[in-house]
Amino acid sequence: MNLSRTTKRLALAFTLLLALFVVDSVQACPTCKESLSENNKELVQGYFWSIMFMMAMPFSILTGIGTYFYVLIRKNKKNVEKAVSDKLTEADSLPEVADEA
Repeated sequence: MNLSRTTKRLALAFTLLLALFVVDSVQACPTCKESLSENNKELVQGYFWSIMFMMAMPFSILTGIGTYFYVLIRKNKKNVEKAVSDKLTEADSLPEVADEA
């Protein structure tokens, strides 16, 4: 389903206008607002570290998976290069057959 350029622009404009009008009514949840008060500094630190751990987990998982595949591809490339070089040395060591024409 292909949308025309004007339809895409209208959808983008509508989304931006909606976001501009809704920004004033959107506020943090009451728990988050209360945690920012002076009396609950330990609670603020708890929120901070929980957010840091939640943000770090997907990046750590994706980095681990990416590194695994990178190492796997490097090993495969090394094995292919070794196989090609073995085939070339094997082909070089074969005796030349003279054409008898």
